[in-house]
Amino acid sequence: MHTDHAVTDYEAVIVDGAQFIDVREPDEVASGTLPGTTNIPLGELADRTAELDPQRRVVVLCKSGGRSTQACQILTGAGFGDVVNLDGGMMAWNKANKKGDSGGGFRSLFK
Repeated sequence: MHTDHAVTDYEAVIVDGAQFIDVREPDEVASGTLPGTTNIPLGELADRTAELDPQRRVVVLCKSGGRSTQACQILTGAGFGDVVNLDGGMMAWNKANKKGDSGGGFRSLFK
């Protein structure tokens, strides 16, 4: 089972040793993401779980929360115990930071 956490308060769940992944496609991530993420597209996640440590927290981000929820299910099914879904994804982040709903992100704040 995973937990949901508001993306606008994402820093609260990025504890020491946490793994922070963005499961959007590379072209989506190129438009902006939150600091510290590693891009592992949802379609590749099941084949790439060995790149992650199941003993450490995994925080998952996407555009709106749908793909990250699916990613959390994949991870918990693979034995990961501490999985956090950033509810609302980049759309909620951008809305809270007055950046529209394009799904872009942190880097777009500096354009």
